[in-house]
Amino acid sequence: MVVYGRRVVEYILAKHSDKILQVFLAKEVDKKQFRAFTRLNVPLVRLDSKKAQSLARGGNHQGYLLEIAPLALLEFSALKAMDFVLVLCGISDVGNIGALFRTAFVLGVEGIIICGLKDFKQEGALRASAGAMLDMPFCIMYNALDVANELKFAGFRLYGTSLDGTESSVVTQGKKALFLGAESDGLSAKILKKMDINLTIAQKGEFDSLNVSIAGAILIDRMVNGRF
Repeated sequence: MVVYGRRVVEYILAKHSDKILQVFLAKEVDKKQFRAFTRLNVPLVRLDSKKAQSLARGGNHQGYLLEIAPLALLEFSALKAMDFVLVLCGISDVGNIGALFRTAFVLGVEGIIICGLKDFKQEGALRASAGAMLDMPFCIMYNALDVANELKFAGFRLYGTSLDGTESSVVTQGKKALFLGAESDGLSAKILKKMDINLTIAQKGEFDSLNVSIAGAILIDRMVNGRF
């Protein structure tokens, strides 16, 4: 798959150079950086602006593009052995998914379970995560209800998110899973009934809700640091 943008390319070059299959440059880079690319011993191709735009599908590539191997998925069983996982239920915007991967990695979530997506666009989410997605174990499951049941059987305490939830009684010790719902609809009633606790974030201004990636960041931080 092809990823683009200076920041994510530089992150992959520094942290995951073994995943790089081919380098595409549509601008001049400094000598130190160019030497780093040539030391990879993979094809390095110069592109004109038109070809670079085509390869990036119109995205803002900033002159930096890479072909990398597709990301490896974990088995669900591996995530059930972790202590803190994030479950994304029907979240489809790759910008939100990428932001949540980045936040989860920075704040100490151990793995992510993506549910309800038939066609997950790894490239867009990887770019939106600024490369952090490469360091966050994840798996893809179809049915979030099955995931909730299996996590509960594996000893997890399940936390959902709802405008009608509570802000207290959060136990931060032990195995825990935070479920985040789709951008427009949130978690379904069936999923909410499976949760041990449904959380909310108090709002001072009158608005329907927070963006899911922002809400996720706030709740993950509170669960990690016990600030409920």
